[in-house]
Amino acid sequence: MSRSPVTLMVSRRAADGRYEELLAWLHEGEQLATDFPGYLGSGILAPPRDGDEFQIIFRFSDEPTLHAWEHSASRRAWLKRGNGLFERPREARVSGINDWFGTALVRKPPRWKQATAIWLAFFPVSLAFNMLFGHWLAGMDLLPRVLVSTLALTPLMVYLFIPLSTHLLAGWLQGAAAREHAWRSR
Repeated sequence: MSRSPVTLMVSRRAADGRYEELLAWLHEGEQLATDFPGYLGSGILAPPRDGDEFQIIFRFSDEPTLHAWEHSASRRAWLKRGNGLFERPREARVSGINDWFGTALVRKPPRWKQATAIWLAFFPVSLAFNMLFGHWLAGMDLLPRVLVSTLALTPLMVYLFIPLSTHLLAGWLQGAAAREHAWRSR
């Protein structure tokens, strides 16, 4: 079982005429999750103006805490109260690098935006690393120098700087969908 944060992404399409009821029910589920150990956050992404499919994202500290919430009596009761509010639910789990830019349930930004977000994180960190440690590495041959720098920088990038970059650039990465979500969640 994974000991890194895990995200459950659920898609729910509103049943005919049940849009507002579904939204209220989703907020109730979001509130319910906050009481569980390991809960890290959640969010509801509203559909575009002409759509009816909501995305709800639940993030937990690891797979066991998500599993405990998923199989809890309170969640089962909440799901039962939602009967008839939605159609065609879909679920996906993501962890690690897979959730930097979303999944099939949440539209991924174009590749060029993903590359730009990674570069914007990588360039200043790589520059700072070389400014701080370059004089120690300068005497090494190319292969060990690259080995040391990538061993040092990869964990920093994966666990800290790329997630930070994608968080700070979320509005730009997701474009109009993210702006609409931010507007609706005010």
